[in-house]
Amino acid sequence: MPSTTFTVRTSLTPTQTMAVLTDFGPDRAKLWANIDEAHFRVHELGPTWAEVTEGNSIGWERERYEWDDHAGTLTIETLDSNIWRPGSGWRYQLSPRDGGTEITVTLTRVAKAFVGILLGAAIPLVGGRTLSKQLRSVLAKAEAR
Repeated sequence: MPSTTFTVRTSLTPTQTMAVLTDFGPDRAKLWANIDEAHFRVHELGPTWAEVTEGNSIGWERERYEWDDHAGTLTIETLDSNIWRPGSGWRYQLSPRDGGTEITVTLTRVAKAFVGILLGAAIPLVGGRTLSKQLRSVLAKAEAR
């Protein structure tokens, strides 16, 4: 089961950061490079949870997001996917740091298809660098607003 953990810092407060991570509005596909509009759908949305499908032509996931603003936690559980099995997911821990936020992210993947096996093999090697760069890009766009 491939996994990686990485840390990113932003000048956004933990509340602002959580708002970016849990914004399921129409601009989500524009903000996140790995989501295209054709593979983005909000199924259900509650005050501290959401069930959405996200992805692109390579891979998509139906996921359940659950967050706790007070604890600064966000978990994303894979419910269905073309390449990942249930048991895959993300965990974000947001901590206040120097007027901004330190975000520790853990990604765990359980392959379902051959492409998942290939991508999973790369996660421990380059996943942290690649995914932290992507998250920094999303946060920089939010900081610029």
